[in-house]
Amino acid sequence: MPIDRKSLLTATAVVVALGAGFGLAKLTDRAPPAQVEAEQGEESAESAGDEVKLTPQQASAAGVAVITVSRGGGGDVRLTGRVEASPSARAAVAAPVSGAVVRLLATPGTDVGAGAGLVVIRSADGASVRAESVAAAADAEAAQAALAREERLFKAGVTARQDWEAARAATARASAQAVAARAKVAASGAPSASGETVVRSPIAGVVTTLQAAPGGFVTQGGPIAEVANTSQVEVVITAPAEVAARLRVGAPLMVIGPDGNEANAVIIGIAPLAQGATGAAIVRARPSGGRLMPGAAVSASIATDTQGYPTVPAEAVQTVGGRPMVFIADEDGFKARPVTPGRTGGGYTQIIEGLKGGERIAGRGAFVLKAELSKGEAGDED
Repeated sequence: MPIDRKSLLTATAVVVALGAGFGLAKLTDRAPPAQVEAEQGEESAESAGDEVKLTPQQASAAGVAVITVSRGGGGDVRLTGRVEASPSARAAVAAPVSGAVVRLLATPGTDVGAGAGLVVIRSADGASVRAESVAAAADAEAAQAALAREERLFKAGVTARQDWEAARAATARASAQAVAARAKVAASGAPSASGETVVRSPIAGVVTTLQAAPGGFVTQGGPIAEVANTSQVEVVITAPAEVAARLRVGAPLMVIGPDGNEANAVIIGIAPLAQGATGAAIVRARPSGGRLMPGAAVSASIATDTQGYPTVPAEAVQTVGGRPMVFIADEDGFKARPVTPGRTGGGYTQIIEGLKGGERIAGRGAFVLKAELSKGEAGDED
């Protein structure tokens, strides 16, 4: 059958059109390069945002400390200090009488209540004081009986008035002596008849030092122990002149404990150093959270410029997938967030992009979260 030239040309045109349409459709379905890069970036960000699920208790046990990113930390000043018990929350306990130490009722680190016994002393002086008190009480009782008898005789007209008045004066003296004897017993630690005295803590707290041992001898007024209430502490910082000049009572600061955890604090006192005229000052601050033990060394972050970049501990920035990351704390754990670090110095790093300040992130121990995230990624590959 002869082929119609016109029909052949028509069929060829249709095939070409269909091929062009298919190619156009393929070109239309393919995203522009910029869009592909953006989508890949989003996928990378989502991958970097993988979460490490840890409860606060698990994080603490793993050595991860959560901190708050300083707002405008570019001008923060970081100083070192120490933790002390508040003046009203510590007590130096002395021996009320001289004597030998019989036994210990507490050891350093023991939690004690107000009035709890610390050591027991056996004292001859204590026994003498107790005997004097008993004798004074007996004299007062006898004088009272004598007064009652003289009063009956005086009313009956048997004795003279001056005899009754003399008995009344003797009763007053005996009562005063009995009161003084009881006060002496109390000041001596309330010794028993055998002279044993229990030395007690005047406040509730923790025994920080104990300077007595069974068999040892202590003198009246000699040191026995020190007790501090660890729930009432202060942070003491020495500030150089240029920093002290910009501080004021009531200003906030952040205290970082030896375990990496932080606590908010407020400056309650600024006193110039007595030595020289350097302008340096002792700064006392009262923390409102955290558990800081007296004697612990801490660092303090004092904001002097609120316009700088946020800063974080250098160890808070970890490299994950070739990118700098910090781990943001949330209800379920920690999520990696990309950041752009700036200058690093003094153990801290400025964050140019990625943080605004005020976020809660992993500080000390952030490398643990990086390791956990890496293990999770390795498991996904398997």
